Amino acid sequence: MTSPRSNKPKIVNGPGGYILQDVPHLIDYLPDLPTYTNPLQDNPAYSVVKQYFVDADDSVPEKVVVHKDGPRGIHFRRAGPRQKVYFESDEVHACIVTCGGLCPGLNTVIREIVSSLSYMYGVKKILGIDGGYRGFYAKNTIPLNSKVVNDIHKRGGTILGTSRGGHDTTKIVDSIQDRGINQVYIIGGDGTQRGASVIFEEIRRRGLKVAVVGIPKTIDNDIPVIDKSFGFDTAVEEAQRAINAAHVEAESNENGIGFVKLMGRYSGFIAMYATLASRDVDCCLIPESPFYLEGEGGLLEFIEKRLKEHGHMVIVLAEGAGQDLMSKSMESTLKDASGNKLLKDVGLWLAQSIKVRLLS
Repeated sequence: MTSPRSNKPKIVNGPGGYILQDVPHLIDYLPDLPTYTNPLQDNPAYSVVKQYFVDADDSVPEKVVVHKDGPRGIHFRRAGPRQKVYFESDEVHACIVTCGGLCPGLNTVIREIVSSLSYMYGVKKILGIDGGYRGFYAKNTIPLNSKVVNDIHKRGGTILGTSRGGHDTTKIVDSIQDRGINQVYIIGGDGTQRGASVIFEEIRRRGLKVAVVGIPKTIDNDIPVIDKSFGFDTAVEEAQRAINAAHVEAESNENGIGFVKLMGRYSGFIAMYATLASRDVDCCLIPESPFYLEGEGGLLEFIEKRLKEHGHMVIVLAEGAGQDLMSKSMESTLKDASGNKLLKDVGLWLAQSIKVRLLS
C-alpha cells in the first residue's frame, strides 16, 4: 500500500543500483514495539515452517534477468512468516472486509485467512465486516471461526457482502479503535487499496498499533512478481466459453465476425490466455500492444483478408485496448465509485468501424 500524500511507495536505495519499493510498517511510527516468537515455531503441525522463515532483508527482484554491468534494479520485500512477530496470539483481534466487484475465489481467501489465523497462529477473535468499508460503522459484524467458514469456498460471491466507495475514513478508524481491532485484512482492487492506504495513514496519525493488510483482488493478473492473482483461472475459463459461442455464430454466417470483449483495463492477460487456450481466435487485441485501423498492416486490412480466406473470423478484445484510437470528443473523465477511470466502449466503436469498412 502506498501513501496517499505522495502516491508513491517507500523507496530504499542500496549499493549497485538496488532499489527497494517497500511498504509502510508499524515500526515506522512505533519503533519501540516488543517482538514475540512466531507461534509456528512451537506448533508441531507446522514445525517444518521454521526452515523457511523469511529474513527481514529478503527481497524479490522485479526482473530476473539483468545486465552483468548494470544496476540491480527494483526489488520488493519478500512475503512470508517471520521468526519474530509484533503481536501475541491472545491479543490479536482481527477483522476481514471485502470491497468492490465480485471475483471468483473471494470466499476461499476469507476461509484461508480465518483458517491460518486460527490453526497456525492460535487467534481466537476474528470478525467479518458486513457490506464493505461502510460496514465498519453502518452494519453488524459477523463472528468468524473455522466452523463458520468451513464450506464457504463452495459458494459464489462473498459471505461478507461488498460495496463500492462512499466511505468515511474517520468513522472506519473510530470503529476499529472502539472495537479493539488490531489487524485489518482488506480484500479489494485498486480503489479498495487506495482506501486501505488512507485508513492506514489515519491509523498512523493516531499512533495505533493496528496492522493493515491489503490483499489484491484482480482477475486481470496485473500484479508484478506473483504468478497468478486469485480468480484469474476462472476468468480465462469463462472467457473461453464466450469465444467458443462467438466462433459457432461466426462460422454459421457468411462473412461472420465473432467479437468478444473481455475484462482487462490496463492488461491483456485474460484475453491473451483465453486466446491461446481457445485456438479459434484470429486476432487478439490487448492494451500492451498498440494497433492501428487504416493502411497497410492495419486491423481493417487484416479483417478483409481473413474473411476472403475463411469466410468468418473471431476477434478478442481486452476492454483497455485501442483507447488511444478513439476520438478525443469521446474521451471520458468520469470515474466509478471506487475512483477508477471509466473507459470508453472501444468494443462498440470498433464494431461500428468494421461495419462501415465492410459495407462501404
